Amino acid sequence: MTTNLRYHRVLLKISGEALKGKLEHGFDPAAVQAAVDRVAEVMKLGVQMALVVGAGNLWRGASASGMDRVTADHMGMLGTVMNALCLKDAFIRNGIPVHVHACSDLRPFAQRFERDEALTQLDRGELVIFAGGTGCPFLTTDTTAALRALEVNCDAVVKATKVNGIYSADPVKFPDAKKFAELSFEDALAGHYKVMDAAAFSLCAENNLAIVVCKFEEPGALAKVLSGDFSVGTIVS
Repeated sequence: MTTNLRYHRVLLKISGEALKGKLEHGFDPAAVQAAVDRVAEVMKLGVQMALVVGAGNLWRGASASGMDRVTADHMGMLGTVMNALCLKDAFIRNGIPVHVHACSDLRPFAQRFERDEALTQLDRGELVIFAGGTGCPFLTTDTTAALRALEVNCDAVVKATKVNGIYSADPVKFPDAKKFAELSFEDALAGHYKVMDAAAFSLCAENNLAIVVCKFEEPGALAKVLSGDFSVGTIVS
């Protein structure tokens, strides 16, 4: 294992949009392969990886449909399972052992989440994908990421975004916005920086689980932040 790693077991949270590339929705094979390549890069360094993926490439929820929130959230959970299966297929084709754990028994598509089994798989250096959210409506995949990261003893949650860290303001609208390399949980809360949703942020803060934000599309960024280089990201701890 590489000795200069700052984090040795992490949970990576990516959006469903990361899988659609330039398409309006669905899966872009090139985008899926790019996601696999970025994860494979850090696994080769010796990082034990768990993964949670959203469903934004397939489903936008009640706000877009006008339907009942609980029903819409259930559909979103199923969307994350579809994305997990898409990624599983891609990782297997790239020679990476991978297991999908769902919030409930969805055999033959995915096994029910078993903590001890997931820990064993991570110890073996195999990728674990957590799908189906928490199984409860009104909670996002951010919360799923924080919860599962704590359950499987991760050193950090890495939130992959479209920007290379947390800024004092939207860097697209305000080019002079300040980028933070490090923030405390208190400062992130006081500054109203929307790092993760409130439930996920509280779980991380209360359990001292670091949140790392980086630009997923930037080549090498994930490896850099996991080695402690936050010139391409931000750590909240």
